[in-house]
Amino acid sequence: MNTGRSWRPLAALALGAAALSGALAAHAVYNPPIRMANGIEYMGGGGSSEEAALMQSVEPRWPASFEFAVKDGTRQVSAADVVVTVRDASGRELLSQVEAGGPFLVARLEPGRYQVEATRGGQTLTQEIELLPWQPKRTVFVWPAGVQVPRS
Repeated sequence: MNTGRSWRPLAALALGAAALSGALAAHAVYNPPIRMANGIEYMGGGGSSEEAALMQSVEPRWPASFEFAVKDGTRQVSAADVVVTVRDASGRELLSQVEAGGPFLVARLEPGRYQVEATRGGQTLTQEIELLPWQPKRTVFVWPAGVQVPRS
């Protein structure tokens, strides 16, 4: 009878499962919540490098994506504390002053023309965009250097 060895494969399997579970937990990524306003789904974030990687990876699956940055000398740095308003071609607000929650915001907008306002530190940037079917659109908003954000 070989009872001394029968436990070894089971122990190895259990240890392997525990190691895999620990590795998966260590690499778990924060998923920002998908929010809804006026029937439009949107998600914002990207404050940490893990969140930024997640937002950039999901961007192609959302019709509209927005990135926010501030000019800092010769380079651009990510901007947070951004509030976004999206209006359709008739001027109706679809997203009204939603907080981006970081330097990225994605939205499930239907094909069409939109006016997008991004406000940071009291300064609003506006861009007109056109979304075509099955062609995700990325829009970048860049504030000039020196835009101060009031501290609360």
